[in-house]
Amino acid sequence: MATSRLKFVLVLIVLVVAAAAYYGWRTHKTSDETRYRVARLERGDIVQTVSANGTLNPVVLVNVGTQVSGTLQHLYADFNDRVRAGQVLARLDPSLIQAQLAQSQANLANGRAAQKLAQANERRARALFAKDYIARADLDQAIQALEAARAQTDAAAAQVRRDRTNLGYTVITSPVAGVVVSRSVDIGQTVAASFQTPTLFTIAQDLKRMQIDTTVAEADVGGIRVGQAARFTVDAFRERAFRGAVRQIRLNSQILQNVVTYNVVIDVANPEELLLPGMTAFVSIVLAERRNVVRLPLAALRYRPGGDARRPQPEGQTVYRLENERAVAVKVRTGIADARFAELSAGELNEGDELIVGEAAPKDADTPPGGGFRVRMF
Repeated sequence: MATSRLKFVLVLIVLVVAAAAYYGWRTHKTSDETRYRVARLERGDIVQTVSANGTLNPVVLVNVGTQVSGTLQHLYADFNDRVRAGQVLARLDPSLIQAQLAQSQANLANGRAAQKLAQANERRARALFAKDYIARADLDQAIQALEAARAQTDAAAAQVRRDRTNLGYTVITSPVAGVVVSRSVDIGQTVAASFQTPTLFTIAQDLKRMQIDTTVAEADVGGIRVGQAARFTVDAFRERAFRGAVRQIRLNSQILQNVVTYNVVIDVANPEELLLPGMTAFVSIVLAERRNVVRLPLAALRYRPGGDARRPQPEGQTVYRLENERAVAVKVRTGIADARFAELSAGELNEGDELIVGEAAPKDADTPPGGGFRVRMF
């Protein structure tokens, strides 16, 4: 009885050890087979872009100011008002300029009276000189007095014209038809035009046509050409993609944070007037586009087998194809690329091949060899 029981125990131990060995072998085999992370080679579209941020602005933005100083007496336009060319926007108090004009007109009248007297004196002097009653010097003096009176009259007339022009400047009109996007003054405010022209209104000529002023780094500007398509989004309409086209690459460079940048202007149609001046646009300029091409994952181009760091690596662009659980190097040549894929231009690869993009994470050091199953002998 004891012998039978001992045999049973021994058989049970052998079965448990065999099961553990088989489980460890299967786990080790599976671990070898899944040591790589792979991606299947397939077809798709590739769009190579340059990303930039910019600000939406009207194509024509006019600052309306004043050439004379004065107190704002009336306002006829406000924010978002649509105005016509020549429409009155505001009026300044004309009292001081009207007084100046009246004084200039009085000076002109005085000058004309002086000119008449000088003309009469000049005629008498000529008549007397013809009869030898006065010297030549007296005639010359009369002629000079007449010319001086004429000059003073002309100066007074010019001052009258200037004051009349300044009086016309007290009426602020719109130079273009458009929409008032900014008003910088209020009624009763005094504007001074002594050193520079103050801006009273800012008018966008046409909000149905906008432009994006972006800054592009010098490393990316070389691929941008006039006429290239651009796509952009704004925070106000995050789910909607807008389109535009590159209109200008300005040659005036700027240095921002030690990076040389260039201003790229993008034309945008805004028929619904959804886009407003000042919005931030997140722009992608399309440099090149390929449809239905074989795509290489960029991770496959970056992957290199682990192990000995002294192991020589194949030169050039190389990817590793998984064949019979082995990494086989394949030389390739690529075309354009986007953020995830590169175009396969040449290489001994076929659609559907599995390319290695990385290696599986190593097992925890506390996990015993052969898996997590451990046989404990009593």
